Amino acid sequence: MRFLPHVTVATIIEHEGRFLMVEEYRDGRLVLNQPAGHVEEDESLIQAARREVLEETAYSVELTSVVGIYLFKADNGVSYHRSCFAGKVLQHYPERKLDEGILRAVWLSLDELRQRRDDLRSYLVLDCIEDYLKKPHYSLDLIR
Repeated sequence: MRFLPHVTVATIIEHEGRFLMVEEYRDGRLVLNQPAGHVEEDESLIQAARREVLEETAYSVELTSVVGIYLFKADNGVSYHRSCFAGKVLQHYPERKLDEGILRAVWLSLDELRQRRDDLRSYLVLDCIEDYLKKPHYSLDLIR
């Protein structure tokens, strides 16, 4: 059997010490995640990251750096290859409808996210933010 990980992107957007997160329904429960999702056919990682942020939060963003690249095996046995970016808000479109399953976009502090650890979609949500805060960022030129 071939190993076929799902290729995904996530974006960390920080503003005044708060992080843009989404509350979404997953497997019958409400969870918190960065704006994130699968890369679509004929789409670059950068295009996918910008699209997912817009679809899930109604914010357009400029990506500023690569935070990290992660390989994650979910409880259901599916493996995900996640490219995590950092970005900054360009514009908000409050009238825009959010993706199906997304309840709302919400700005939360690191302390609030730590307090809601049990609500995170996976441990990668907090790991990516901590990497964003503590580890080097890489140029978008890394992505080809």
